Parts: sequence; structure tokens; C-alpha cells
Amino acid sequence: MREATEPERVDTEGETPAGGNGMALIETGGSALPQEEIERMTADLISALKTVYDPEIPVDIYELGLIYKVELDDDRVIKLDMTLTAPGCPVAGEMPGWVENAVRGVEGVADVEIRMVFDPPWTPERMSEEAQVALNWW
Repeated sequence: MREATEPERVDTEGETPAGGNGMALIETGGSALPQEEIERMTADLISALKTVYDPEIPVDIYELGLIYKVELDDDRVIKLDMTLTAPGCPVAGEMPGWVENAVRGVEGVADVEIRMVFDPPWTPERMSEEAQVALNWW
């Protein structure tokens, strides 16, 4: 699959989440969308994800590394795999809706599908340096 590339990009195929440790991965599968549009949507998507916070941890879900994978198809549908800091998280039923609402606000997004995944499980190592500093975990 062709990926939108940005500096400090990470591969999220099961090892590193899309958020936190690098730019969000948008898989496009050889999309007909212009590269400039994909890059703009990537930046806007990151900004939108940074508005959603885990209520128990004062850090946004992107920097926490809760976003594992993002796909964009030619119909401008975003499919996003995310996790929680723990499967029994008290906002497990609400957070996907918060993420969906944030992503829907990105210009050019036609629809959003949020998939909750717990494999691989989230660990604090998935947090960005920014999140680690904010939480005094360095």
C-alpha cells in the first residue's frame, strides 16, 4: 500500500502505533487522491486527534499512542484502528464516539469507521516523548 509520507514517519504494522511516536499513518492503497490532499488531511487528522483526551490521563490520544492505524479510501472514508490504555477503561463506550466526531470535523472526510483493537495491547512505551514529559515519566 502507498503511504502518505512525512518526516519522522513510523510503520504501524503491529509494532508501533500511528500516534505519538511519529506522524499518523494513512494507508491509501494507491489512492487516486492527490498527494497534497493526503498530506493536508494527515496534518488535519493529527490536529483533530490531539483534541481528544483520555479523561484519566492529561494527554491527548495521539501522543498517548492510542491510534494504531488509519486508512483513507478514494471515497474519503477514514477507517481508524485505536485502542485504550486498558480494556476496562471507564470511557471505553464513549471514547470511540469522541474520536469519530473529531475525525468527522476534518475537511474532506466523507465518513468514519472506528475499530477498537486490543492487540497489540497498549503500553506506556507507545507514548511520545511529549507525553512522557507531560506525565513526568522520563
